[in-house]
Amino acid sequence: MRADAPASILVVDDDPVNRTLLTRSLMRDGHRVRVAANGRLALEVLDEDTFDCVLLDVVMPELDGFGVLDQLRDSRRLAQIPVIIISGLDESDTVIRCLQMGAEDYLTKPFDPVLLRARISGVLARKRLADLERFRVRELFTRFVPEAVVEQVLASTDEFLRLGGERREATVMFSDVRGFTGFAEHRPPDQVIDALNRYLTVMSDVILDHGGTLVSYMGDGIMAVFGAPLTLDDHADRAVAAARQMTGETLERFNDGLRADFGAEGFRIGVGLNSGPVMSGNVGSERRLEYTAIGDTVNTASRVEQLTKVTGTMVLLTAATRALLARERRGTARVGELEIRGRQEAVEVWTLAETEAPRAGAWRGSRFGPGPPRPR
Repeated sequence: MRADAPASILVVDDDPVNRTLLTRSLMRDGHRVRVAANGRLALEVLDEDTFDCVLLDVVMPELDGFGVLDQLRDSRRLAQIPVIIISGLDESDTVIRCLQMGAEDYLTKPFDPVLLRARISGVLARKRLADLERFRVRELFTRFVPEAVVEQVLASTDEFLRLGGERREATVMFSDVRGFTGFAEHRPPDQVIDALNRYLTVMSDVILDHGGTLVSYMGDGIMAVFGAPLTLDDHADRAVAAARQMTGETLERFNDGLRADFGAEGFRIGVGLNSGPVMSGNVGSERRLEYTAIGDTVNTASRVEQLTKVTGTMVLLTAATRALLARERRGTARVGELEIRGRQEAVEVWTLAETEAPRAGAWRGSRFGPGPPRPR
């Protein structure tokens, strides 16, 4: 949209002459105009309608311009609306105070129509650029997080609408399909892609439904984070519940469809979970931007997922994840201490006893505690 395209503007002034002059000037430029005689009425109008810009007087009855700016700044929905102050007050303290409270510009009465037009055009150009960027960010994060929390993601962005790097306590999930390469070798590409898309769709839905963030697809693998970019106090419980559903009823339904439509054996999957600090944020270039999470917590989660091939279980979670569990602790069984590539110390891992027990002897050569794993 062009910067000089018609916009919706609210004029707030207790002087009827000023309201009329502003309205006529704006309407000649093609803008849609609504008016309010004081700050209280202005907030009521803002609550029921959408505006691209507000022209605001300072000295008004019931609620003055300072009060309106204060209310706008504290409102998540209204804070993005640009405000131009048009006031008879020309003291520098008043101008500075209005700008510090979030006003975009300050003009004194009587206003110059040409100057006003230029200031409005500049404000609208910046707002439309910000709206375009916000739309782009919304489209980006809708791919990663449930739509219900996209607004919360946008609310936590900086003035450039990009999430900066931040440290979070989170649970990281890696999952991978067992036997997909063999499936792909004996089928035409369209069937392979169809099956893969079906799998990624149903598993992604489970992750999103449990509040997880989809970070990336790696062939038939998925990386997800629970607790970033949005803080979740129960991130470990959510991740374990998602893993339980993914390896249970969701995988069972997917395999039923796989056998019916492709005549193939059902897949097994491996899921690795680890909890701890992660650094999350956007990485990339101006041409390609991706959200990711990095750190030792992430690396360990990836290694734990690979260990499911050794233990024969579909889910492994570290002791760090199990220690955070409240709702999902029942039904977990200790597997033992496993050596992880790249780490000097072994990592204690657990599985979901209700899903399956570790394969006997599969961990030979690793350090385990005495006796078979038991549900805790």
